[in-house]
Amino acid sequence: MPKKIIFMGTPEFSIPALNSLIESKKEIIAVYSQPPNKSHRGQTENPSAIEKFAKENSLNVRTPKNLDSETEFNYFKNLNPDLVIVVAYGKIIPKRYLSLPNYGFINIHASLLPKWRGAAPMQRSIMNLDTETGISIMKIVEQLDAGPVMHQVKVKIDTNTSTKKLSSMLSKLGAKSMIECIKKIENNKTMFKEQDHSKASYAKKISKGESRIKWEESAKKILAKINALNPNPGAWFEYKNNRYKIWQAKISQDKGNVGHTLDDKLTIACGDNSIQILEIQKEGKNKLLLDKFLIGNQIKEGQKID
Repeated sequence: MPKKIIFMGTPEFSIPALNSLIESKKEIIAVYSQPPNKSHRGQTENPSAIEKFAKENSLNVRTPKNLDSETEFNYFKNLNPDLVIVVAYGKIIPKRYLSLPNYGFINIHASLLPKWRGAAPMQRSIMNLDTETGISIMKIVEQLDAGPVMHQVKVKIDTNTSTKKLSSMLSKLGAKSMIECIKKIENNKTMFKEQDHSKASYAKKISKGESRIKWEESAKKILAKINALNPNPGAWFEYKNNRYKIWQAKISQDKGNVGHTLDDKLTIACGDNSIQILEIQKEGKNKLLLDKFLIGNQIKEGQKID
């Protein structure tokens, strides 16, 4: 029976799972997270969401830069964990760690494996116009996200689903499912199913160049990009040497010259149909709903948007 648990996670997505462990009175012997990020000028350090949450709950926190060091490996080994839970930790677990816990490493992954292994499964799923995704709870092996799956739950994706919304939904769903899986492990009722590796696809990290909107694409693809890149890094365009990020939009059936405004309400023609912007942010300014934005930023009909 797993008594001593190590938790490994970094972003806000990981918090519901750690909180569920705390609420279920599990013995959390350590929490691992990525090291704090330094501010642009290097004057201050910004701890991860998990580091802050763990310290608020008086947990033992580790933020090593390198898991491969002998010092860190021996520290981890001497903790003698029964089970390690990994949720968006953001680092590859070295092979020699994987055999240390009695019940292995269990990972909550935000896709229906083997689809969308890798760093950006939610973003890639939305950008790909998938109609469903979900969470997979799987055993970590040496190959990236290739371990056998213990549990999966599906959710629907529609044209209103942003990564921000999906992340909140899947983090809570993953936390609930994780507790159920731990109970199965405790009762020796675990069943792991090997993935069909021939059906694997990879969700590579979003590159800077991808976030620029290409108006020649279909309205559906552009809206999917806007949704996928909300809250980070944001899909953007340029107008008169200023960059604008679109945070919310909807599809319009209006048509016209690709990349041009079709009215005074920021409806912009795409490769087919168009999108109407609902929430926008000018570089260096705050996010604004369209009506408020247009008070001080008139972009008239017929303007070329880059």
